[in-house]
Amino acid sequence: MSLGIVFLSEVFGTGMLTLLGCGVVANVALRGTKGNNGGFLMVTWGWGIAVFAGVFVAAKSGAHLNPAVTLGLLLNGKAEYAPGVAIDFASTLTYFAGEMVGAFLGAVVCWLAYKQHFDDEPEPAGKLGVFSTGPAIRSTPWNVITEVIGTFVLVFVILTLGGTPSGLGPLAVALLVVGIGVSLGGPTGYAINPARDLGPRIAHFVLPIKGKGSSDWAYSWVPVVGPLVGGALGGLMARLVPIIVTAAS
Repeated sequence: MSLGIVFLSEVFGTGMLTLLGCGVVANVALRGTKGNNGGFLMVTWGWGIAVFAGVFVAAKSGAHLNPAVTLGLLLNGKAEYAPGVAIDFASTLTYFAGEMVGAFLGAVVCWLAYKQHFDDEPEPAGKLGVFSTGPAIRSTPWNVITEVIGTFVLVFVILTLGGTPSGLGPLAVALLVVGIGVSLGGPTGYAINPARDLGPRIAHFVLPIKGKGSSDWAYSWVPVVGPLVGGALGGLMARLVPIIVTAAS
């Protein structure tokens, strides 16, 4: 498989992920929508369905949709990211680039879909919350720890049971994301994906959103670093567990 196909697959898959994921947050958070005040459970299920759709769209490239998943696969010691895609420097950058571009574009399309509601929403924080995550209690070390734990669960389960998100299957990954959201999402909004947070945050920064306020760059590194550390640990642990179990038996 060519790296061009990998790039496009990840762009479209991650774009679908952020379009539907940011879309459900917009539906809940912005004033005057049909889903306004639908609650956090609606958001978690919306993100789960967003992952379900994204994995289907990007199945050809393994549907990483997430730099933390790509990093986890890299450190897991696998030979390929997807059938026919060798793990090397060029393919790793291709996945990262496709995920970031797709996340940005999906957020832009979400803004277009909710343009009038963004204009009508008086609270800048509500607008930013559509694009990116923020902590319920701002405490940087603990916010990072929360993101590390949530992303560790995501990557460890995917690699242990399926090898890649497409290998685990769209429905299984979707339910896993819902489970992480309802159980571990309360403190930080569970970014668990650097591209999902940074790409839309950049979109928030560059788009002409009326009264949008700050993009909160002071916090922006937390949902990048935390998930990358969690993904790395998940990949390493998924590699070690079979060795430990075999040795113990």
